[in-house]
Amino acid sequence: MPNLNRVMLMGNLTRDPELRYLPSNIPVVSIGLAVNRRWRNQQGEQQEETTFVDCEGFGRTAELINQYLKKGRPVFIDGRLKLDQWQDKEGHNRSKLKVVIENFQFIDSRSSDDSSASSAEGYQGRSQSQGGGAAGTAAPRPGGAPVGNDAHRPVAEDDIPF
Repeated sequence: MPNLNRVMLMGNLTRDPELRYLPSNIPVVSIGLAVNRRWRNQQGEQQEETTFVDCEGFGRTAELINQYLKKGRPVFIDGRLKLDQWQDKEGHNRSKLKVVIENFQFIDSRSSDDSSASSAEGYQGRSQSQGGGAAGTAAPRPGGAPVGNDAHRPVAEDDIPF
């Protein structure tokens, strides 16, 4: 039986990205994402709930997210679920579900304090990480055109996430 592990989220960063490096010198970024859902209940009243999701990205994706995104900025994330499991200091089993970012897209063109951020709008990050590391990345180009194997492939209707 085939398996599928794919997550697509659009939301706002809850904090500034946190960049660190693995012992193998691969960059890793951690971000928090707030995803809002709005609906009307049976009485016609507007309802809203927010889901908070922890995400991490590797390689060039991590560097771009750290460089151009800040708290409050909207972003589209395409990735996969990963379950981390460990034992805490008291010996209790703990687990945490997070999203590993494989692709992302900047959503708005709002300029920030860094004037170079506006040149990054429309970039699309692509990371082909396997396991927990980054086996390779394709650097993005302005306008969302990827570099690497996808550079000469036209955009198909299936490539559009919505």
